[in-house]
Amino acid sequence: MEVELWKKPKNCTIIEGFPGFGLVGTIASEFLIEHLKTEQIGKIMFNDMPAMVAIHENKLVEPLGIFYNSKYNIAILHAITAATKYEWEMASTISKIASDLKAKEIVSLEGVGSGAESEGSRVFYYSNSEKSTKLFEKAGISPLKEGIIIGVTGAVLLRVEKTPVSCLFAETHSNLPDSKASAKIIEALDKYIGMDLDYKPLLEQAQKFEEKLKTILQKSQEAQEISDKKKLSYLG
Repeated sequence: MEVELWKKPKNCTIIEGFPGFGLVGTIASEFLIEHLKTEQIGKIMFNDMPAMVAIHENKLVEPLGIFYNSKYNIAILHAITAATKYEWEMASTISKIASDLKAKEIVSLEGVGSGAESEGSRVFYYSNSEKSTKLFEKAGISPLKEGIIIGVTGAVLLRVEKTPVSCLFAETHSNLPDSKASAKIIEALDKYIGMDLDYKPLLEQAQKFEEKLKTILQKSQEAQEISDKKKLSYLG
């Protein structure tokens, strides 16, 4: 994997969101990029990444973009491309970015499946940092006492050694984009970091992001299917 960083803010908090259950991480990180004043400071590329790119409102949407907000000193890794089969390599890449930026913490945003319907999504945390654990508890966020963590977040927890790692998990009842769960995870993240986000338009904006991501992912899938068909036609 190749990382391009044209700015290297030091001692920042890295927030990462990859496509997962309910697309919670992707929607939440998208909300942060749109709602906070951010600038793109880098990107991640790898050779086996699908050769496609999304255009939204006449702007290029990086499959794996890195953005920065100076007010809260946070770097946001926003992914609309899944890292399936490359979780370990992605975790090592995130570890290297954290080392280069001398990051004080990595925070992963994830959706977690729940079979029980409830009035609202619950949010849980896990952290390997005692200091962060105290802050989560002070913010009134419950610990994840039992669970299986897979994908990039699971790999990050096992592969990153020098940087503290914390995770926020929002319950979601569907594998489809879940803006309500994403809004709940943003609320919990705001309590933890203290970004003073405006919650009134949050859910409405999250739903707009959901529609945007649905369109991007649908077009990406269509492009992949067309590419696959072309490969088959070449073969016979």
